[in-house]
Amino acid sequence: MKKNSIATLLFITTLALTLLTFGCDSQGPAEKAGEKVDTTVESTKDAAGVAAEKVGESIDETGGKMKESTKPKN
Repeated sequence: MKKNSIATLLFITTLALTLLTFGCDSQGPAEKAGEKVDTTVESTKDAAGVAAEKVGESIDETGGKMKESTKPKN
């Protein structure tokens, strides 16, 4: 009798976990909003990286121009 109840409990537990895992395919409003926030953060990080790279290039270019302007002219 005890083996039968353990098997039944195991079956019910497996069934419940399967339903919980595969039963939640649709996204709720919080999940959709979270994905939008994630997308916005990634876009902002990418844009900031491009802007920082351009600023760095501009600083390098300005430094090169300053170095050239301080060289003695022959």
